[in-house]
Amino acid sequence: MSVVAWIAVGSLAVWMWLLLGQGLFWRTDQRLPPRTDPADWPSVAVVVPARDEAAVLPMSLPSLLAQDYPGDAEIFLVDDGSTDGTGELAGALAARGRGLPLTVVSPGEPPAGWTGKLWALRYGIELARAHEPEYLLLTDADIAHEPDSLRELVSAAVSCDLDLVSQMARLRVASLWERLVVPAFVYFFAQLYPFRWVNRPGATAAAAGGCVLLRTAAAERARIPDSIRQAVIDDVSLARAVQRSGGRIWLGLAERVDSVRPYPGLGDLWRMISRSAYAQLRHNVLLLLGTVLGLALIYLAPPVTLVAGLRSHDAPAAWAGGLAWLVMAGTYLPMLRYYRQSLWPAPLLPFTALLYLLMTVDSAVQHYRGRGAAWKGRTYARPERNAGPEAARDH
Repeated sequence: MSVVAWIAVGSLAVWMWLLLGQGLFWRTDQRLPPRTDPADWPSVAVVVPARDEAAVLPMSLPSLLAQDYPGDAEIFLVDDGSTDGTGELAGALAARGRGLPLTVVSPGEPPAGWTGKLWALRYGIELARAHEPEYLLLTDADIAHEPDSLRELVSAAVSCDLDLVSQMARLRVASLWERLVVPAFVYFFAQLYPFRWVNRPGATAAAAGGCVLLRTAAAERARIPDSIRQAVIDDVSLARAVQRSGGRIWLGLAERVDSVRPYPGLGDLWRMISRSAYAQLRHNVLLLLGTVLGLALIYLAPPVTLVAGLRSHDAPAAWAGGLAWLVMAGTYLPMLRYYRQSLWPAPLLPFTALLYLLMTVDSAVQHYRGRGAAWKGRTYARPERNAGPEAARDH
């Protein structure tokens, strides 16, 4: 066989393994586990870190204030140095009607060795602990919850004796670029962290930072958030810390939790993904090289070898490349259906993967230019560059 044919066969072999051996990552049936309402509803503190979120807060905060929760619950919104009136707007939204009690606080700038979000979470959690809640709901300021969301989360945690219950919020899919890129974001995440493996005790650890219900006792055992204070990808780090300390974790797709943050253009999506892509690879050049080669073999090789095989009358290359592309598109269909999208982006997944490849390379380039992981006016260097010995031990 030709070299092109061998590449096509290699790609097809990888796809057959991914189809059957990677925790059935492509399926979208991991939803909140079976649950029964507890006799006594535990108390909950909702902690919302927010930095310059005035644009989305009117769509998200009222959904938290309106939670239909039978037990005691209150909200702590931590204004992380906003310049757009986020804190004042939150207070005004709470004053418009009755709902869960809301406290708005500001911790000031994070000290060296902390990311802004985790410093805000620490401040909010410390305030919440004074009220001795049994659970903490850590949710982002752009996340809207259906009225029974908190009830469902707590019921699942209590019924299944889980220390961490996390739902991957359904991201906004409205613009052309959102339709092309956003479902693939969750698809790739599930490929890296198959939800079935996460939900198997002691296996893979991951969470979705937009919606995390955490048992307070488990947070104390895992020293959350101090033990992960430099993490740019804080959700996965949080899940690992909880699992390492003996906690049981669960991750699934949300049905009643949605992100309201818009990413209308390619540039918006590019910044969102590239800001942390290289951090995901631990700022390691070899991992970056392996990722680029892996993406090329898995996602780019099938259409390239199919076209090359057809043009050169190389039947093995064309057949293997075509089958690999077909399997790829087929595994993407459940995610598109979950996002209530038409199926036209499925055969375009190689193009979307190419975009992710370029975003990852750009993330590395920005890192070596000294810009690190930049988000909302802050830039974070790799942990060992600005951390002392204690922070290094925590990692």
